[in-house]
Amino acid sequence: MGKSAKQKPPPKPKKQVKPKKGRRPARALVADLSASAEPQRHLAPLAIGPASVVLDRLWSVVMSRRTADPAVSHSARLLARGTAKVAQKFGEEAVECLIEAVAGNRDAVIAESADVLYHLIVLWVASGIRPEEVWEELKRREGISGIAEKAARARDLPLAFGLETTKIP
Repeated sequence: MGKSAKQKPPPKPKKQVKPKKGRRPARALVADLSASAEPQRHLAPLAIGPASVVLDRLWSVVMSRRTADPAVSHSARLLARGTAKVAQKFGEEAVECLIEAVAGNRDAVIAESADVLYHLIVLWVASGIRPEEVWEELKRREGISGIAEKAARARDLPLAFGLETTKIP
């Protein structure tokens, strides 16, 4: 056999960007990816930075469609069906995203993630939630270990229901 086509050298790894002093890297806000077989890449901030502008704009569009004709607006049609149906649709989209992630279909995960975000925003509108309320909750959680935050919820939940124990029966 002859020589194969000239092979390209492997791509150079992307340079890690260090966070500015006093700021946590975005990866601290998402699930611990250290167990991943893929090398770590710098992750852009979720919806705390400029990306939130896109979601805020989408929320405004969905808000404006609340009174639109359900025959011409998908958002109006969803909202007209009620919060329970909107929540169901959000759940369906989340499951579709999970299925594609498990199957390793990167492009499909991106597309399904957009669907999940859209339907989450429709759910916020149906529930009377403004994006800035969610951004504030994310800011409140910033810098708190996910393990510590989850432990605090497990401890506080029984107390919120008037139980005198931190163990849920």
